[in-house]
Amino acid sequence: MSAKRSYPRSQNLLLTLQFLGDILICYLGLCAGYWLRFHTPMRRLGVEATSSNFAVYNQLLLLGAAFLIISYAYLRLYDARLLLRPQRSANIIMRGTFFWFLLFLSTSLILKFDPAVSRIFVATSCLTTLSAMLLWRFAYFYLLSRSDWRERITQRVALVGWSPDSENLTQAITNDRNHPYTVYGVITTPTTESQVSRDQKVLGPVENIDAILAENLIDIIVVADLDLSREQLGGIAAICERRYVEFKVIPSFFQVFVSSLRMQTISGVPLLGIEQIPLHSLPNQMLKRCVDLTGALVGLVLSAPLMVIFALLVRRESPGPVLYRQVRTGRHGRTFTIYKLRSMRPDAESGTGPQWAVAHDPRRLKIGAFMREWNLDELPQFWNILIGDMSLVGPRPERPELIRQFEHEIPHYNPRHEVRPGLTGWAQVNGLRGNTSLVDRIRYDLYYIENWSVWFDIQIMLLTFLRRQNAY
Repeated sequence: MSAKRSYPRSQNLLLTLQFLGDILICYLGLCAGYWLRFHTPMRRLGVEATSSNFAVYNQLLLLGAAFLIISYAYLRLYDARLLLRPQRSANIIMRGTFFWFLLFLSTSLILKFDPAVSRIFVATSCLTTLSAMLLWRFAYFYLLSRSDWRERITQRVALVGWSPDSENLTQAITNDRNHPYTVYGVITTPTTESQVSRDQKVLGPVENIDAILAENLIDIIVVADLDLSREQLGGIAAICERRYVEFKVIPSFFQVFVSSLRMQTISGVPLLGIEQIPLHSLPNQMLKRCVDLTGALVGLVLSAPLMVIFALLVRRESPGPVLYRQVRTGRHGRTFTIYKLRSMRPDAESGTGPQWAVAHDPRRLKIGAFMREWNLDELPQFWNILIGDMSLVGPRPERPELIRQFEHEIPHYNPRHEVRPGLTGWAQVNGLRGNTSLVDRIRYDLYYIENWSVWFDIQIMLLTFLRRQNAY
């Protein structure tokens, strides 16, 4: 049997060091919060702090650090695949710290700790610990990615067969220097041998897979050719088991919502299928709806003066209605009336029919061009959000007549209607709006639906104010 690389031990060692570092950093971050609250002018904020003895408060600091680590562990921060994924780790750290803030504060109020926990201390410690953790984790990643350890924890993948999905996988891994996997080569099959990309290392035919695994250091086998018979797949899986190699299959027949694929057993028979996406969960739906209602109410109150001003400017430049009403398709294919401030001439589509705006569109009003650049024509849609037709964030709604065309021409178009359409979206903040690639837009929409979280929504809302590419 070939000698195997010790990447699991290397990963476990690095995760252990990371875990111990997290404990220390969390404790120091809480100590910094304690110092700011009780030994700086902040002690005069609110009820002036009296319980400032560090020896007494230290017990709460240790308990707070334990709560933080539990929060991070619950959100799966200590996954070896995140060692080279600083952005994903940072996202978990932000969510975990916020969760800790709510948990620690509520627990301290319910249990009546002695000494009593200062709410200003908890808020300050939340910020100091979050900052310390992010700095520590990015420094850890910086050192790791530039050391020999990076090679030790990267797993080698061999593909069995070749397909468009395996080509996409190979390209994604190759383009990402810090990907936890590297494509070592391809094991050819009779039906795909001629399709293998020339820049891939060919390891040999699938009939020789046992010898190939014996002679090469391979950690994962990924089957990309589903034309292999059940007996062949079973034989490959058995060889992988004997050689201590992970066995995986690209489920090419699943093209959308692949992150929701789950193995289920019914009467002892294993079934692979798509289960709930995040927004199928009732708690997630309620949480998103609460954010939408809050945002819509605040948005309507703050934007009302602006809408009045722009309505007067539109009326001054172009006689006719200032509000533009249009039928759009929403969640589960149901239609609704969307509201916008009119930014074009009243007869803009009389001769052309429905079409997207283009750069320097002659149909736009002068004030309309400004409104569209800054998305101000969309302000009335806070009302659509309030009544439940739309959400603050989601795929942008399209007209039914365009959808009837797109659903036959563009693969996987209709799954975007699994959620409410949004005032802004992941595709839009990435410049995919107006006369841009529909295929790319759908890909971004589906990514959003698969990976939804409140934090993702907040990120998109913030980016909406910073990115205006292709807004015309």
